[in-house]
Amino acid sequence: MRRNSSLRLTPSFSAAIVNRMVKSDTLDRTFSALADPTRRDILVHLSRGPASISQLAEPFDISLPGVLKHVRILEEANLVTSEKNGRTRECRLGPEHMDDVTRWIEVQRQRWERRLDRLEAAIERRKGEAT
Repeated sequence: MRRNSSLRLTPSFSAAIVNRMVKSDTLDRTFSALADPTRRDILVHLSRGPASISQLAEPFDISLPGVLKHVRILEEANLVTSEKNGRTRECRLGPEHMDDVTRWIEVQRQRWERRLDRLEAAIERRKGEAT
């Protein structure tokens, strides 16, 4: 039986793709959670300390179940944790905060700075050639 060495069930680069997909899913969830202004306001409120669902609902014109849905989305993104204490649910910022997002934004910022530096250098070279 002849083996075809070009056929592989698992390509050697699959681990990198899976890892990128996992990171992408995490970033997608985080950015999706941050896309809503109510959820961003909830994070600002929680940055001052823990709060119950009813305390989080006070500044908004939405129901408690509506606020709870927002909190659940923030929990799925690991931005918020909540714990039921008796009849109340106390929320606080999650342990992950936004480290992944911060790192991603920093990498993108550095890329754009390098691109803009190259563009600036090219413009300066053209100015020098024109004179």
